[in-house]
Amino acid sequence: MFVSRFVSLTVCAALLSFGLASGQAMNEDALKWGPVPAFLPPGAQMAVLDGDPSQAMPITLRLKMPAGYQIPAHWHPTQEDATVLSGSLYVGMGDVLSKTGSTLLKVGGFMPFGAKMNHFIWTDEDTVVEVHLNGPFEITYVDPVLDPRK
Repeated sequence: MFVSRFVSLTVCAALLSFGLASGQAMNEDALKWGPVPAFLPPGAQMAVLDGDPSQAMPITLRLKMPAGYQIPAHWHPTQEDATVLSGSLYVGMGDVLSKTGSTLLKVGGFMPFGAKMNHFIWTDEDTVVEVHLNGPFEITYVDPVLDPRK
């Protein structure tokens, strides 16, 4: 557990180079995108807008996911609020990713994921989501076999 948390925090700290200092205004073309940290499935990109994902503080980030991207059932230690900025996002609650019964969020759609709430997401088109959370940014997969760090 300690090693995986250390690796996750190290990866999140590296993402800070993609963000801007707190209090700076920015337009979309100023965002610095990079690969998602190792605790998320590869193929998506992330931009940190504000905060330090390795610290206990408010964080704002964007996640750019390609069509067909999936994050298996997981939970976070703090609440995570997601807003769809482009494309669409399917969200579901439970211990296993299931496309049946998922809720489709369109542009402007919002979902608050409570702390330790098992949930999953998937896309069927290119999608950008803005996420607000209190760090550190951590994720625990319901089924450890599906953890991309393994």
